[in-house]
Amino acid sequence: MLANKVTIGIYEKALPKDITWEQRLSLAKELGYDYVEISIDETDERLARLDWSLEERQKLNAARLEIGVDIRSMCLSGHRRFPFGSHNPEVREEAKVIMTKAIKLAQDLGIRNIQLAGYDVYYEEQDAHTIELFKEGMLWTARLAAQHQVMVSVEIMDTEFMSSITRWLEYQELVNNPWFCVYPDVGNLSAWNDNVSEELTKGIGYITAIHLKDTYKVTPDFPGQFRDVPFGQGCVDFVEVFKTLKSLDYKGAFLIEMWTEKADDPVAELKHAKEWILEQMKTAGFI
Repeated sequence: MLANKVTIGIYEKALPKDITWEQRLSLAKELGYDYVEISIDETDERLARLDWSLEERQKLNAARLEIGVDIRSMCLSGHRRFPFGSHNPEVREEAKVIMTKAIKLAQDLGIRNIQLAGYDVYYEEQDAHTIELFKEGMLWTARLAAQHQVMVSVEIMDTEFMSSITRWLEYQELVNNPWFCVYPDVGNLSAWNDNVSEELTKGIGYITAIHLKDTYKVTPDFPGQFRDVPFGQGCVDFVEVFKTLKSLDYKGAFLIEMWTEKADDPVAELKHAKEWILEQMKTAGFI
């Protein structure tokens, strides 16, 4: 495998929803994607994956080995419903259960990187106590991740709490653990920040992967739009992003994040997205 090859994965929710994992991995391969990022979101349906049986895990492993497409990362957004910063101790305990099961699932499926949602709380009111509880949760999570040698990377989010790499660096300094890194989403980063190149530069030593999506910017009169923005129509300057990453000698993975699983023709959208991203990389001199 060439060390300078650009690695581009695809988010599970971009692929057709009602297909098997064998079909999902085969389609990703057919479309030229290098890996799939599995979703463990806040729905009962996807949280139930944390309790897959040994036979289900073995079947998926056999499929990924035979097809040759890995599930290299996990988007663990289930903590939006069960956050580490919750005022409710039962919810906080469930956050730990989810994290523990997610790390076990990652080990069993060969997943290298768990993207952790950077929410102290989502459906509750934030206060100083929720922030302190979140810090305790991150310390606990990083210790667990280190014990099992599974990378945990905090996403730069669609809320102000974790809206920049600068904000994440406060937690990196607190945790001080090599298994606790950052997974920036350039769409979220661009929606909240004007200095995206500066933010990427600050975090380059800790970036394990990068989500690629477009967004509409947050302004005093507009809350921003963080999903379902067609590539090239939002606020992300992809050429500048790739120029910056080229100057920083970034060699990590990219993940195209889309929610086209129920689209009329998700395959066509997946083809277009990859072609469009590659064109921006070429224009920037990244490839």
